[in-house]
Amino acid sequence: FSLCGLHCGLCPIHHMERGCPGCGGGAGHQSCGIIRCSLEHGAPEYCFQCAVFPCERLRNAAEFDSFVPHRNSIADLEGARDLGLSACRAEQAQKEAILQELLTRYNDGRRKSLFCTAVCLLELDKLRQAMVRLEERVRPELELRARAALAVEELQAAAQMQGVELKLRKKPKYEQ
Repeated sequence: FSLCGLHCGLCPIHHMERGCPGCGGGAGHQSCGIIRCSLEHGAPEYCFQCAVFPCERLRNAAEFDSFVPHRNSIADLEGARDLGLSACRAEQAQKEAILQELLTRYNDGRRKSLFCTAVCLLELDKLRQAMVRLEERVRPELELRARAALAVEELQAAAQMQGVELKLRKKPKYEQ
C-alpha cells in the first residue's frame, strides 16, 4: 500500500523482472509530486495521516491513471484510515493472490495490464465470483490463449455488473 493509496502489488511494473522499488526510492524509482507534497507536510507515511487529507493534489492525481488505476486511491486511503491498515492489507493480499493466479494460469503474454487493472478496480467479492465462474468454464484441454480469452470475458462481465470500465484513464496529450 503506497503513500497515495495505490496498491503496489496490483501494479504491472511490480510484476516485471526488475520490478519497482516503490515510494521509498532507489533504482527505477519514478519522480512523484505526492512524495514531494508529503515531505512538505511532515512526511506522513500515508496521505490519510496528513492534516490536509484529501488535498487538491491527491484529488488531481486520482483523475488519471499511470500503470495502475488511481480512481480508487482516495477511497482506499479513507478505508485504511477508518478500518485500519491491517484490514486494508488483508484485502490487498487476497487481491494479490487472485492476480497471481490470473498471471500464472491465464496470461497469454498480452493480458497483464488488463488483469492488474481488473483486480485493482473490482470489488473483492466480484473478483471471487468471476474467478469461480472462470474455473467452471475452463477445461484442461484449452490452450492458454483460449483460457486468457475466457478470463477476459469473466472480468469484463464482472466489471459491467459493477459499472466499471477496465481501461486506464490517461491524461490527454495537448498540442503545442
